[in-house]
Amino acid sequence: MSDLSTANAATVTKPWTWPRITLRWMVSFLGFPLGGFLALTLIGPVDSLGAALAGGLLTGAVLGAVQVWSMGAVRPRPAAWIVATGLGMMAGLGLGAWLVDYQWDIGSLVVQGLVSGALVGAAQAAVLLPRLGSIVLVWPVALAGIWAAGWAVTTSAGIQVDEQFTVFGSSGALVVTLLTACLPVFLNHTEKSSS
Repeated sequence: MSDLSTANAATVTKPWTWPRITLRWMVSFLGFPLGGFLALTLIGPVDSLGAALAGGLLTGAVLGAVQVWSMGAVRPRPAAWIVATGLGMMAGLGLGAWLVDYQWDIGSLVVQGLVSGALVGAAQAAVLLPRLGSIVLVWPVALAGIWAAGWAVTTSAGIQVDEQFTVFGSSGALVVTLLTACLPVFLNHTEKSSS
């Protein structure tokens, strides 16, 4: 009887194809506006180093939690991913906002996105390195460019960036999430290859 139930369970489980993985990952875009909203509500605008650090930590932790869920069974250790994303965003937003003197014009926000994305990417790469090897060294570079694009899209869409958010709006978040869907697809591919 147990062999029959095992066989039935195996036939019911759908394979994780790249469209299915990408669709689940797209839900992680919610981590950006949710984390940004909480940071703006609880901490305020990014107009000082303290606000940038605290807002970045909160936004990054929320984003990391949503991302780790969105990766499904192939996710890295949840606590490590959440902490890395939170600390990376704290450092990235703190440095990036400071470098541009807390300005919110498109050029300043693109620079802030480059720095934030690079440091979030470096922190996340440290979590992924034992599992994926040196290929993860491209992640900080890719994330820097992708997060810069997120700010450019948000600013170009007419979002009120003068409110000094910790992270780009939903339009930028959708673009960033789509461009980073390669991560869960790659994690799933390496998981299948090692099985």
